[in-house]
Amino acid sequence: MFDIKLATIIANIPALMIGFAFHEFAHAWVADRLGDPTPRSQGRLTLNPFVHLDLFGTLMALLYRFGWAKPVITNPHYYRGDKRRGQMMVSLAGSIMNLITAFVVMLLWFLTMLWLEASEWSGILSLVFQSTVLMNLGLGVFNLLPIPPLDGFGVLSSLLPERFAPQLQMIEQYGFVILIVLLFTDVLGNVLSPTVIGIFDAYQKIISLILTPFLV
Repeated sequence: MFDIKLATIIANIPALMIGFAFHEFAHAWVADRLGDPTPRSQGRLTLNPFVHLDLFGTLMALLYRFGWAKPVITNPHYYRGDKRRGQMMVSLAGSIMNLITAFVVMLLWFLTMLWLEASEWSGILSLVFQSTVLMNLGLGVFNLLPIPPLDGFGVLSSLLPERFAPQLQMIEQYGFVILIVLLFTDVLGNVLSPTVIGIFDAYQKIISLILTPFLV
């Protein structure tokens, strides 16, 4: 039998690979669709997780639940149409992809558990599914926070009038310090955990409604 903590770390490996890969691919894909050739030229238009993973950031995520992938480099000057709207779309893409991925994985999880008989293997598989759902929900919600260098700050910058640019640039200089302080004082944990659990429960209810007619 695996130690519970070790089993969770092992289950988080595919969860992280999926979460980070889908998140960064979404940024790259939306930027590419808007006319920016940068992500494609850097080989980021792929779901291959090894292209997107940052080794140190991945280890930090596995051990301390705070990590990062290689950011997708984009150039808003290439975006067709409204550049600020394009920036907002690219910033939102990663989190939206994570939230969609979490729903799809949870649906597959429930369907798989219906087909499999209870066993140690089904328990391990269930842990991997659960870790993947929670990882994607966590990434999706966390990155929406309006704190630099997170995607939510890019959304906020796109929405605020340009006259606020100097203030935003000043905040951006200290963004990482602010983020670390909020993480280590568990302020973010008190915000993120209830939100992730709330979305998790809502997904469960929706999927139960979808599957109920097939179980009667």
